[in-house]
Amino acid sequence: MGLRLGDTAPDFNAQTTAGDISFHDYLGDSWGILFSHPADYTPVCTTELGRTAQLKDEFAKRNVKVMAVSVDPLDKHHGWVKDINETQSTEVNFPIIADEDRNVATLYDMIHPEASMTATVRSLFVIGPDKKIKLTITYPASTGRNFVEVLRVIDSLQLTANHSVATPADWKHGEDVIVVPAVSTEDAEKKFPKGLRIVKPYLRYTPQPDIDN
Repeated sequence: MGLRLGDTAPDFNAQTTAGDISFHDYLGDSWGILFSHPADYTPVCTTELGRTAQLKDEFAKRNVKVMAVSVDPLDKHHGWVKDINETQSTEVNFPIIADEDRNVATLYDMIHPEASMTATVRSLFVIGPDKKIKLTITYPASTGRNFVEVLRVIDSLQLTANHSVATPADWKHGEDVIVVPAVSTEDAEKKFPKGLRIVKPYLRYTPQPDIDN
């Protein structure tokens, strides 16, 4: 049985390109992303790690720490990082786990035998400060991840964790959000002073509550 939303993200100790790390200690009170790569020196992974490094400030702004995992050894990781920095015009600034024994891959169910008996699929986990899994996404090896979407989801997760709202389809930071059904319209009018737009009794919009409009 794979990990599900709401499960505690398994802790582990691992060798990484930033030294030996205990995962939960590394995350501390931050949000976290753990994402896997089928192997080092693969073209799609090279672009993904480069894009993640380029978005360093965006992740930091959201209090998100990133960690990647690949089943290749540490010396190979260090050589690959040089290639990533060169080809993607960036500087990899987050740890990459050397998971030769596939301990992390097994804990997080990252090896799917129908896809490959040895390489991890492109799994991505978003983990909250409570160490609970908030999101899982799995891509096939041939498809690179959309990190703008990852940032969008984190914006939604952080907003909805603190306010009684949900985000509609294609929502982006700054757009109107939906009042959750558990809040009555009477209470919503008090709770959301920026106003309500009632389309149906169950479909009520309000401006995003945590920003100044």
